[in-house]
Amino acid sequence: MGSRKNKLRKAFSPPFQASPPPESNDDSALLDDLMSQLDSENQTVQGESAQVIQEIQMNREIDNSKKKDSKSRYMARQMRKAAALAESHSPSNPEAEARLAQEAKDEETNIKRICDELNVQIHEINPDGHCLYSAIADQLALLSILPPEQATHATTRLAACNYMYSHPDDFIPFLPSTSGEDGPGALNAGIISPKEFEYYCQAIRDTAEWGGEPEILALSRAFNVPIHVIQSGKPPVVIHNPTGTPNDGDIRDKRVVRISYHRRMYGLGEHYNSLRPQSKISNLSHSIQNMLS
Repeated sequence: MGSRKNKLRKAFSPPFQASPPPESNDDSALLDDLMSQLDSENQTVQGESAQVIQEIQMNREIDNSKKKDSKSRYMARQMRKAAALAESHSPSNPEAEARLAQEAKDEETNIKRICDELNVQIHEINPDGHCLYSAIADQLALLSILPPEQATHATTRLAACNYMYSHPDDFIPFLPSTSGEDGPGALNAGIISPKEFEYYCQAIRDTAEWGGEPEILALSRAFNVPIHVIQSGKPPVVIHNPTGTPNDGDIRDKRVVRISYHRRMYGLGEHYNSLRPQSKISNLSHSIQNMLS
């Protein structure tokens, strides 16, 4: 019990003072301009901006299929978010809407199938930018790792921030520089600089910036618990271990955090939900459905 308290005390240690944010590179500046134009009252400007964002994303997907460096992964992620928002401002395209609807339906079916196999069900998390942290907080409360009153996105954001800031060598090599490969203070291959890393950690703690794999790994280590991510795709279960060994573990282990990752089911793009054990009513419903099918 003492070791767990020490780990929690370390996770919730006083936050650091981060430096001001670095300047954006040209790609980020262009993206910011296009995103701001989506708020224009001029529908022509909205439509043109949405079209440019979607075209840029298509070109980046082609480029990134050939490039695997951290900067490419970062920009691909930013473009997916922008494109998801741009779709809502694009002129109606029945074929595209039908395709997206089918992809969302397929994703829902695949995730539900895996959940049924693991005897868990989706517990909806508010899609507000904090979803990853809220989903993991909900799971930590279920496992009695966090008391219910502390199971909030603020708690898990602070834990992720402090762990990453305390272990920079584990994360800096995998994070992109926001000021470009040739920007001031940038390291090799566009890797994030120490000052940028401070701001990155500050954003985890203080903003609604979306979280991803680095933050999942940080939380797995901060709370010393495996985190299993259920998704539609391969592998269907992505395992994050405190030891850092990926996909090494039992997917049916009960002492793990389970969350689901959705690309298409929600209008704003990437989203995470918590996966709670199925209730007796849910199990009865599934049994009846299986008998009727």
